[in-house]
Amino acid sequence: QVQLVESGGGLVQAGGSLRLSCVASGSFFRIDSMAWYRQAPGKQRELVAAITSGGRTNYADSVKGRFTISRDNAKNMVYLQMNSLKPEDTADYYCNADILRDLLYSFNSWGQGTQVTVSS
Repeated sequence: QVQLVESGGGLVQAGGSLRLSCVASGSFFRIDSMAWYRQAPGKQRELVAAITSGGRTNYADSVKGRFTISRDNAKNMVYLQMNSLKPEDTADYYCNADILRDLLYSFNSWGQGTQVTVSS
């Protein structure tokens, strides 16, 4: 069984910064792509940023230039550095990963979420 556990959420004023972390634990062969999603109250979950095992990244237009996704493959961790935060960034942030259990079987896993609140 694989667990993704997020940390680093909290309350911050507009213009401030937060760094989210997510660690994968359990038994698996390798982690492929990792990503951060968010879901604001009353809205659908949306992709914020993603990173491949090789380090290629992509971002939602709304966070480009403000957020940076990175990962540490040795530690099975992914990070989201969030700068210049805006009230509209307020949401629950979820870690997501494509995990290879072995060479034949892969699956997608979600964390439990961490809350980010940006006050104006």
